[in-house]
Amino acid sequence: MLKQYETVFIATPVLSDAQMKEAVEKYTSLIKDNGGEIVYEEDWGLRQLAYPIQHKTSGFYYLIEFKAAPEFVNTLEIQYKRDERIIRFLTVALDKDAVAYAEHRREVRAARKNAPVAEPVVEPKADEVELPEEYDVEPIEEKKED
Repeated sequence: MLKQYETVFIATPVLSDAQMKEAVEKYTSLIKDNGGEIVYEEDWGLRQLAYPIQHKTSGFYYLIEFKAAPEFVNTLEIQYKRDERIIRFLTVALDKDAVAYAEHRREVRAARKNAPVAEPVVEPKADEVELPEEYDVEPIEEKKED
């Protein structure tokens, strides 16, 4: 029976875009070749690390949600450990609540991505504002200092 997992890995920041895509392709192919199924992928991009890892202060983050046999996780993590491009990784099994939350998170992100871009709001200057008649007030005179 396939179980749902979520894995995040951090790749070294010195990789080019092509090298990063190659690393991602390696792990998605590994999952598929071992009878797994990719549910969702998300590139989080280059981010600052909380603390230096291998003298690096940033890294490329990538998230993969997948379904696979429980025995496969060990194979995946061995491949992460052997790959010099990967500086950290974490793989967790998702229970039914985590799966529901992940689906909700994907829906929210998709809605944000597809939402129309709002026009920027331009605030009028103070002297351009027209007040209703009931606010008929005298302008305040500035006091002159002698």
